[in-house]
Amino acid sequence: MSMSWLDEIRWNSEGLVPVIAQESGSGQVLMLAWMNRESLELTVREGFAVYWSRSRKRFWRKGEESGHRQKVMEIRLDCDEDVLLMRVEQIGGIACHTGRHHCFFRKLTDGGWQEVDPVIKSPDLIYRRRS
Repeated sequence: MSMSWLDEIRWNSEGLVPVIAQESGSGQVLMLAWMNRESLELTVREGFAVYWSRSRKRFWRKGEESGHRQKVMEIRLDCDEDVLLMRVEQIGGIACHTGRHHCFFRKLTDGGWQEVDPVIKSPDLIYRRRS
């Protein structure tokens, strides 16, 4: 029996692997999230990013509430087989739940974190109210 491509990934003790989402056009690193075996299988099958939410302990289809889905163009495995790089088309141009293009909007400047990238759309307008 041949080894599955999923078996070649070095999953952590919780059965997860970190995934870097990179915008395919610009090369911009958008975010880091986590996947388990099943969410990676779903991602490959559906063609859109399906992450594992560690806080909610459930699948998280990127853009399920906001509409800002990530269409997967390519998935790569790093040399240590413990990190995935996913090149995506970021639908709507917003990857961060704060309404920014990407999640890395704070820059260390003079000993403090400074917000250096603007909010594109207010999260209040993106997400429906939770009761």
